Amino acid sequence: MSVLIGSLRKESFSLKVAQALVAEAPASLECRARFFPPTGGSERGAKEVIARYDRDARSFGKGGETQLEELQSASAGDVGFWTGFQSAQVKMGDGSEPVSMKLRITELFRRIEGEWKMVHRHADPMAEPAKHNNRG
Repeated sequence: MSVLIGSLRKESFSLKVAQALVAEAPASLECRARFFPPTGGSERGAKEVIARYDRDARSFGKGGETQLEELQSASAGDVGFWTGFQSAQVKMGDGSEPVSMKLRITELFRRIEGEWKMVHRHADPMAEPAKHNNRG
């Protein structure tokens, strides 16, 4: 599993990498693929997840950069996960100015026919901690 996470980091994670990880899941496992996108809602099934990735990818322009910060990862048998942050400078649509983005990420994987396949991704925007007013 750590080899998988390392290869994702080296390839500068993109939606295309995620698509490749879920694209060839056997039909019997198709319903197990899930995606909780950063804008809310959820997608279920490999085809639906890939269609959502494709839709979302079209909102980004060329020339972005991304970095992953792994907080924790583990695997046991044929399941594994990683969780951490994805920080990116992206161009939205036809915009020329990069926009900063930081997401909290959790991804779950299953080893299917000897290869790791993503079966779930949860991404949401990193929110600033709430400030509490400690007045008595």
